[in-house]
Amino acid sequence: MKKPNIQYSFAIAAFFLLFNLSSSAQQASVEIQQSKKIDKLMEVKKELSDNNKIGDRFVIQLFYGDNGKANEVIQKYRNLYEYPSKIAYEAPNYKVWVGNFRNRLEADRALLTLKEDFPSAFIPKPQRK
Repeated sequence: MKKPNIQYSFAIAAFFLLFNLSSSAQQASVEIQQSKKIDKLMEVKKELSDNNKIGDRFVIQLFYGDNGKANEVIQKYRNLYEYPSKIAYEAPNYKVWVGNFRNRLEADRALLTLKEDFPSAFIPKPQRK
C-alpha cells in the first residue's frame, strides 16, 4: 500500500481547520428598549391616517354662505361627482368642501373638472393640524 504524500495530508488538515473555524461562529442577541409613548404615538398616527386627518391636505371649496344653500350645493355635487365632500361650519357661514387631496397637483386636476359645474370653486390654502 502506498503512503499518502505530504501535499494530500496538508490539504486534508487545512480543510478540517477551516471547517472547524467556520463552525464556531459568535452568537449575540440584541435587545431594543423603547418608550411606551412611541407605541401610543404610532397608534394615534395610524388612526389619523385612516381618518384622513393627518398632514397638509388640499380641498376644493365650492360654496361659502348659508346652511340651506350649502345643502343644495352639496346635493348637486353628490349627484355629479364621487370625491368625498362635507359641509364645514365657520361662524356664521357654511362651507362646502370637496376632496382630500395629497398634493396641489391632484387638487388642480379635480378643480378643472369641477369648474364646469361650479365656476366659483377654488382651492384654499391647507391648514396645518
